[in-house]
Amino acid sequence: MKTLTITRPDDWHLHVRNGAVLKTVMPHTARQFARAVIMPNLKPPVTTVAQALIYREEILQAVPVGLDFTPLMTLYLTGSTTADEIQKAAESEHIHAFKLYPAGATTNSDSGVADIKAVYPLLAAMEQYDMPLLIHGEVTDDACDIFDRERVFIDTYLTDITNNFPGLRIVVEHVTTTEAVQFVLASGANIAATITPQHLLFNRNAILAGGIRPHHYCLPIIKRESHRLALVAAATSSNPKFFLGTDSAPHLTSLKETACGCAGCYSAHAALELYAEAFERADALDKLEGFASFYGADFYRLPRNSGTVTLEKTGWKVPSAYGENGLSITPLKANEELGWKLQ
Repeated sequence: MKTLTITRPDDWHLHVRNGAVLKTVMPHTARQFARAVIMPNLKPPVTTVAQALIYREEILQAVPVGLDFTPLMTLYLTGSTTADEIQKAAESEHIHAFKLYPAGATTNSDSGVADIKAVYPLLAAMEQYDMPLLIHGEVTDDACDIFDRERVFIDTYLTDITNNFPGLRIVVEHVTTTEAVQFVLASGANIAATITPQHLLFNRNAILAGGIRPHHYCLPIIKRESHRLALVAAATSSNPKFFLGTDSAPHLTSLKETACGCAGCYSAHAALELYAEAFERADALDKLEGFASFYGADFYRLPRNSGTVTLEKTGWKVPSAYGENGLSITPLKANEELGWKLQ
């Protein structure tokens, strides 16, 4: 296969930050994706409809002229969120979900939920107004091994949430384990999951073998090979419960290459190329369009896109960094060759 043309896809989990970083990364997403679900974990977090609409305008200003891109905004769920704000969000055409971060689970999650059961009344309101809940599914207990945090979250919290709110639409973000895949498969049609390119392409050796590679460090952390294979099987299964969400998370190179580096992989520069590599390895390129272009839109009850994008089977070298005027963001697979290129 020399070219692959698919319906223009969407990214159902994306970080674009703000300020100069936003201006640097936004063109990468807008050139390949028609829409993206924008994460709200800024400093301070995006917790109200009014804040989200201001942020949306900042994002739109960063989209290059001539590109058609729609940011799908989310709100950061906190213990201070009100049922009135959930209703406002449900009534806004621009707000598409709430994001639940367990406090301390990942980047800028300090304002997250410390007691998940305490926000059950808010989950009830979200169920009432049919507002999706996006979950970073990890426990934050220091006694829990970092490679077990997703599995323990499912057993400790997620099963109870789905039992108590059977009508709540939930996306288990960036699943990384066999157990998470099995949970989604065993749940109702209102439970779905996103899968990142790094979790399809790499196992934990990519972080640790032969030296520490900080640009492969993300949360949830990349797991062992058996889990990667389970994720590949799910992504290439044509099951509409699994769809594309890059979790592309830009950090300055200086904040990644330090004694306590930030969690997050920057993949927006070559998102479709990276997914194409993973699907090609699995001999499943014919399954990429559903995963990238159809299933997420269907779950969010949005129309599928009408345009197309084309990937060409041609090699190119990923730059060492993106940014200018002293700003440097090191991308996933920096200085390495990729075999697919977006036309």
